Order: sequence, then structure tokens, then C-alpha cells
Amino acid sequence: MSPRRNRPRGGPDKPPADDPREGGFHRYGLEHTESWQGEEWAVRTVGGGAAAKHYRCPGCDQEIPPGVPHLVAWPQYGGGVEDRRHWHKACWNAKDRRSARLQRSRNAPRY
Repeated sequence: MSPRRNRPRGGPDKPPADDPREGGFHRYGLEHTESWQGEEWAVRTVGGGAAAKHYRCPGCDQEIPPGVPHLVAWPQYGGGVEDRRHWHKACWNAKDRRSARLQRSRNAPRY
């Protein structure tokens, strides 16, 4: 009797899981580059355990509470720490389909 195989068999036609061009998932903490609005953006996924603060998603203007997995994006060239934005993964994926106008209430924070 041969031992049981615990890992799925990957063939040559299987795309790499961490390649963003192949539509695979991104492992938490790994950084990749995406092009958006004619600019290169560095994008890093943040796991729920590493998310320790409240953030406001620029895509939906909703709060991202601590412990929720999300991603961080900033301009690849010329962007500093102050240019990083925390996005819900679905909001980042739908950023081209959303309008630029955000409706904020009068007492909503601007962060």
C-alpha cells in the first residue's frame, strides 16, 4: 500500500496561484503591481490578524474594522506612506465600475 497524497497534483496547465495576471488569489503580505488610470500601483494584501486599526475604504466610503482582511494600495512611483489607502478587496476589483462622487454625511470623518 502506498501512502496517501495530501497535496493536490498540479499539472503544467495549472496557472500559478500568486500570479495576478492569471486571476489567482494573492497570498497575504505579498506585494504586486497593478496598472490603474495610467499609473502603476503597488498592492499588498493584509490578513485579518494583521489588521489592527479602523480604516475607511475609498471605494465605498465604509469603515474597515480591525480583523477584516483587505488590501493596501499606493502609487508605485512618487507615493509615500501618506499615499497608502486601505480598500476592501471587492471595492478595489470594482474601482473602474464605480463613480468618482462619494456621498458623505456632514459628520462623517474624512479619513
